[in-house]
Amino acid sequence: MVCMMETDYLLGELKNFLDRQGRLVKYPSKMRPKILSLFYLASKFRQDIFYTEKEVNTLLNEWHVFGDPCMLRRDLYDRSFFDREKNGSKYWLEKKQPVLEDFAFLWSE
Repeated sequence: MVCMMETDYLLGELKNFLDRQGRLVKYPSKMRPKILSLFYLASKFRQDIFYTEKEVNTLLNEWHVFGDPCMLRRDLYDRSFFDREKNGSKYWLEKKQPVLEDFAFLWSE
């Protein structure tokens, strides 16, 4: 697993969005907790492993309960946590993962 951000910090920040098993129960509407959710989900994947779309969805389904792995997968890709083949056949964690400061402009205005 990738240690992009301290797990304890993420668990504390996301406590209102997680169940007792640590699964997201809802996707935050506010940008900061939404981005923190993506850090949390990305931490469940391993560097240097190629995942099929189905494998990504399966892993995401283990860590959320609202049934939308496609949206989460797309957001992980759009926010540069993942990269993928153009045809979507393979996904992997970006070598250089985002840091929280990369998103500060989204909630600083």
